[in-house]
Amino acid sequence: MVRIIQQRAKCIGCNACVEAAYNRWRMSRKDGKSTLVGGEDKNGFVQVVVDDHELEDNLRAAENCPVNIIQVTKI
Repeated sequence: MVRIIQQRAKCIGCNACVEAAYNRWRMSRKDGKSTLVGGEDKNGFVQVVVDDHELEDNLRAAENCPVNIIQVTKI
């Protein structure tokens, strides 16, 4: 299993996460920030637990994020 955490308030809307892992990330039409698909907000941190097959794409999303607001850990 893989845990993905995003600090959404600090997102600048660059779309890098969507390009790296389009099945897990979407850009919000409401505020222009990225949205973690299936994520649950817990005190400003949006998180979701997914299967191992999503690890590589989401690690790339975290690496590509210019503001370093995405954390991906294998659990």
